[in-house]
Amino acid sequence: MRRGLAVAAAAVTVTVGMLALTTSGATGLAARAGTPILAGPFPPGEEEHGRADAAARTAPSGLPYSTASPYVVQRQPPPGSCHAIGAGLYARPQARCTPGGVNPQVTQATIGATICRSGWTSTVRPPVSVTEPEKYASMEAYGVTGRASAYEYDHLVPLELGGAVNDPRNLWPELNYTHAAGYDELNPKDALEYALKRRVCAGVMTLAQAQRLIASNWVTTYHRYG
Repeated sequence: MRRGLAVAAAAVTVTVGMLALTTSGATGLAARAGTPILAGPFPPGEEEHGRADAAARTAPSGLPYSTASPYVVQRQPPPGSCHAIGAGLYARPQARCTPGGVNPQVTQATIGATICRSGWTSTVRPPVSVTEPEKYASMEAYGVTGRASAYEYDHLVPLELGGAVNDPRNLWPELNYTHAAGYDELNPKDALEYALKRRVCAGVMTLAQAQRLIASNWVTTYHRYG
């Protein structure tokens, strides 16, 4: 997939977070993601109802639930609008662009049938045909100019912890290795993901706590739990 990928001229439905937007022509995959669905002000008498709806769309971790389809290419922030914090394998995404999001199917009550069941993540992972164009657009958003093969289109809150499957609020271009040999190098965030999942599935940490820790500052959390 090359940069500058154009969307077909026909109208295309694009899901951003929990919003369905219709675009037409070569709008580009790096267009700005939509604003929150419940931005006020509310009509008279609707404010409390709106707050209740917003709460229903927020997980116990404080992160938003997402229903973004894994089969629809999601629009990304504009090129150059996001900036990683830190560098190398210990960089983390900018919260304004990538605050994290979670899958409403995964709750504390369902972990036994979802994230703690062997092979479950393969049943929800988006296809490469969707994530490849998203990855290139996300690299442009974060101003990444290195080899695409050195970067992983990473779920900030991983699927193994109930992260949103295909929401741009939960995905960003993470450096996966720093030398040409590549994959033999240990990725510290991957190590942290496995460590937190073990703790959640063993019952020594709640799902909400693990999601909150990795979304807020995975580097600090790695030094404690990785």
